[in-house]
Amino acid sequence: MNAVRSGDERKLAVLFERHHAKLYRYYLRMTGSSQASEDLVQEVFFRMLKYRETYRQEYGFTTWMYRIARTAHIDQMRKRKWEVGLAEDWDGPARAEKSLDDRQEIEFVKRALLRLPPEKRELLVLSRFQGMKYEQIAALMECEVGTVKVRVFRAMQALREQFFEMTGRKAS
Repeated sequence: MNAVRSGDERKLAVLFERHHAKLYRYYLRMTGSSQASEDLVQEVFFRMLKYRETYRQEYGFTTWMYRIARTAHIDQMRKRKWEVGLAEDWDGPARAEKSLDDRQEIEFVKRALLRLPPEKRELLVLSRFQGMKYEQIAALMECEVGTVKVRVFRAMQALREQFFEMTGRKAS
């Protein structure tokens, strides 16, 4: 990103190749829409170019990128006041070897995740699906690591409640 910041805009293509799939999955899990996810990924890279002067190496590229991604998502939500739908390719194609019960459970988890408030959904997507460390999430959200841990715990509880409500099962 330092090269892009210094004026070598061609290097943005390298960053795109490295990070577009992660951003797409992040948005797909946040929005449930493949079209919205594609649009948002493009918007992030446009903003990265536009706001390249704001990049600071000491904060880390991933944190900076996700800060832009969060802002783009929030802006998009404000514009559209979306209804959340569930894309068929939400988490990639289902594997043939999975049993019907496994596939149904995965589908319930996906739907439960989409029923969570956006801030809880985002925490789970970042920590569980994007593999970000709590320290990175804390930097992204500008809060303490302990706060992130508590919020992720509460988000997991909310996801669990949604899952059991949808499946009609009781928590064990």
